Amino acid sequence: MIIFTSVSSMQGQKKSISYEEVKEVKNFGRFRYLEVKGHTGYHLYTGETLEGLVNDGYGALEFRFGWQLKDPDHWTSRYGYATFGIGYYWGFIGNPEVLGKPNAIFGFINFPLTNRLRRNVLEMGFGLGLTFNLEPYDVNRNAVNDAIGTPLALYFNLYAGGAYKIGREMDLLYGIDFTHFSNGRLTTPNYGFNMYGLNLGLRYHYNADQKLVDRDVYTDKVLQARFEPPENSKSPRLRESSIEIYVAGGSVQNENDKGTDKRYGIFSGALDYRFKFNTMHAITAGFDCFWDGSLKPDYPETKDQILAGAHLGYDFMFGKMAIRFQAGTYITDDKGKAPNYIRAGFRYDITDWLFAQISVKTRKTSRADWAELGIGLRPFKW
Repeated sequence: MIIFTSVSSMQGQKKSISYEEVKEVKNFGRFRYLEVKGHTGYHLYTGETLEGLVNDGYGALEFRFGWQLKDPDHWTSRYGYATFGIGYYWGFIGNPEVLGKPNAIFGFINFPLTNRLRRNVLEMGFGLGLTFNLEPYDVNRNAVNDAIGTPLALYFNLYAGGAYKIGREMDLLYGIDFTHFSNGRLTTPNYGFNMYGLNLGLRYHYNADQKLVDRDVYTDKVLQARFEPPENSKSPRLRESSIEIYVAGGSVQNENDKGTDKRYGIFSGALDYRFKFNTMHAITAGFDCFWDGSLKPDYPETKDQILAGAHLGYDFMFGKMAIRFQAGTYITDDKGKAPNYIRAGFRYDITDWLFAQISVKTRKTSRADWAELGIGLRPFKW
């Protein structure tokens, strides 16, 4: 530990590093990786007018730059020393004159599921970002596109697969994934794009401090290229209970108003009981109150635009962040929305008692009812 600290200090002060001083230091340096993946698969299309245009499936290329942290006290150590980074997506999803040529910029996190010292490592992860360069619905130029109403949309990717070590620096990547583009009914139409398929790629590991040791491409003074993870830190048991209050808002458009500027406000409120088993897993149970201004054409009175529901949920937590999934049912008249709904979102804990959340609430389980941006308080904890 003393050697590592002194070397790290030297690293921050010098523009070069003596190989002889660091060659025996395990996991010395800053570990990074680059990867490229090819994707192919099919659409899960639920709309009405694009059937002949999406039947041939899709293809995409994806580029990622990842960081590997090695601090045993960092939250990533409790998840097999998970990695994270930024990525760029370029896709062909069908006729570009109708659907566009989607590109996306996103952040991602990758969780190893098996021992990373093995030749083949199973892993899973997700990416979240912004899709652009879509060709949206237009009543005059592109009336056939009922999947998306804006040139910008949410990008979401969920994947599972493996990384097979084929060399000192290189992995062969393979897996399955699901990709989703949606604007959360900010505008209509919004059946969205749902794509599932296979991916294949390469990942190149390198040590960012190699250039401080020796830039010669023929040198034998080579730093460790891959991080060699020690034993995972255990997620401590918490058995912590809390009461949370959450409020959120947004804006939506009805299908009849597509191609116009007519919009309606929405509101979500929730009262939750949350139980944290540890720093990784939590469950929630609570009540929801919704106000949906887009019901006005059928329910002119404001009081008739209010709905109530109850839900159960699960939070997968990492660091100050959490992926939240809640399944609920209306306990009042559902006003034609169907009896069940889902709220799926991303939560960030600003402080111990304050959090922000972005979510999508569904109708008929799978279609977006609205996207919401909210803030929550945790007034009680025990």
